[in-house]
Amino acid sequence: MRRTVTATGTERVLDDAGARGLAVEIVERPAADSLEAAAALLGIEASSIVKSLVVKKHDGTFLFALIPGDRQISWAKLRAAVGVNKLSMPSADLALEATGFERGTISPMGSTTAWPVFADERIVGRRVALGAGTHGRSAFVDADSLVSAYKATVADISD
Repeated sequence: MRRTVTATGTERVLDDAGARGLAVEIVERPAADSLEAAAALLGIEASSIVKSLVVKKHDGTFLFALIPGDRQISWAKLRAAVGVNKLSMPSADLALEATGFERGTISPMGSTTAWPVFADERIVGRRVALGAGTHGRSAFVDADSLVSAYKATVADISD
């Protein structure tokens, strides 16, 4: 499903989430120079900030990998979960083209294309913050509801 990019990133996040019955709280926040600083500004643990990573498949399509902030993507685990031999991180320009979001604002919510979502099992059962489509904002959601709304595959995909 392809969406137009006429609305702001945060408007797209809220519209998409609302259409899926997903409750989202948008929080304004100042810029932070580290994950730990961002977590402190939001009053949460670093593991509750979820990185929405856009990953390119060998066939030219993409997926989202949702990784807790205090962990790194495990390429071997993600390849196994996806069932492919090759995955890569696209350039910032290609990630923008694939999602309609700049790095640092990326979210599966409101993406211009509804790519498959793979969520690290460690986010399950938590309230998490992720990109809100606009710099200086975070989107808080219940991770279980997010997984359900986007029919995400939950797996161990981080180290």
